[in-house]
Amino acid sequence: TPSIPAMKKAATIDDFLAAVADEQRAALEELRKQVRAAAPEAIEVIAYCLPSLRLRGKYLLSFGPAKKHLSFYPGAVLNDFKLDLSGFETTKGSIHFTPEKPIPANVVTKLVTARLTYVESRERR
Repeated sequence: TPSIPAMKKAATIDDFLAAVADEQRAALEELRKQVRAAAPEAIEVIAYCLPSLRLRGKYLLSFGPAKKHLSFYPGAVLNDFKLDLSGFETTKGSIHFTPEKPIPANVVTKLVTARLTYVESRERR
């Protein structure tokens, strides 16, 4: 498997994921598919050295691998979904999961929808 520095130089999400171990890549590809379905207008970019999405130039979310888990970074909207995320380790703005225990698709959709609403409400200010 290529090293983290190789991933940091990736120009696209496809390039980034090509450098991820197979099992992690499959889980991240599935998450990517779910996120894209919930936010079809968003544009894929590499931001903060991670696969990310932007909506009309505004940062939306990121995801990526870590040594012992995978992370999904939808931001502070996670605080509204504590019940949906019980059983997952969370930080201020991220959820840790594994290929064996992915975030349920309906929860990913709820989180992305909440994040879209948040970003759009900030745009209106």
